[in-house]
Amino acid sequence: MREMTVPAQYLQIAADVASRVAAGDLPEGERLFGRSVMASEYGVSPETIRRALRMLADMKVIDVKPQSGAVVLSRDNARRYLEDFGEGAESRTLRMQLRQIVQEYEELNRRMEKVSAALLRSEETFSSAAEPLPSFEVPVPKGSPLTGRSIGALRFWQSTGGTVAAIRRGQRVILSPGPYAELYGGDVMILIGTPAAAEAARRLAAVPEETEEAGGRQPAAGKGAD
Repeated sequence: MREMTVPAQYLQIAADVASRVAAGDLPEGERLFGRSVMASEYGVSPETIRRALRMLADMKVIDVKPQSGAVVLSRDNARRYLEDFGEGAESRTLRMQLRQIVQEYEELNRRMEKVSAALLRSEETFSSAAEPLPSFEVPVPKGSPLTGRSIGALRFWQSTGGTVAAIRRGQRVILSPGPYAELYGGDVMILIGTPAAAEAARRLAAVPEETEEAGGRQPAAGKGAD
C-alpha cells in the first residue's frame, strides 16, 4: 500500500491563499493581513506564514514589501500556481520531507557525538576518582629541622609536591592539619602524593648529619683542662 504524503504546512497555506486570489476573494491590489494575524488564523507560527508568502511572491502571485506587508499582484498567476501545485506538489513535498529528515539526522548525529564525548569524560573522571590515592608514612625523627615549625611556614607542598593529609602523634591522629599545624619529633606524617614526593619529605625531615656527628664528639662530663 502506498503511503500518502501530506504537503508541508506552508505549502498548504500558500495554496489556500492562491485559491482565494484565483476565486476573487482577494482581488488584485488587496493588502493581506500581517503575518501575526495570519499565523493566528491558520494556527501556525509567523515563520510558517513567511515561507508561504515567500513562495507566492516567487510565483508573482503577491508582492511582499518590507515594512509594508503583502499585496495581491495577479489572479492569473494564482491560477497557474495552483496548476503547478497540483501537478508537482507530491514531488516537492517528498523532496522537502527528505531534506528535513537529513537535517534531523545530522542534528541527531551532532547531539550523539556531544553526549558521547561528555560520557567518556565523565567515565574517565569517575575511573580516576575511584582509584585510591597513594599515601605514604613519613616519620619526623627527634632532632629533625621540622620540629616546632608549621606546615605553612615550611611551604611543604612547594618543597615536596606532597600534601600532609594527617599527623599521627602517639595515639592521636590529627586529620587534615591546616597550615598552622606544627610538627614535633616522633610525629608520623601521612603524605598524599607520588613516591618522589614522599622521598623529598623524608629528606626534609631527616636529621642533618653534621648535627649527629657534632653531638657524638662532645666531651664527657667532668673532664676539662688542667
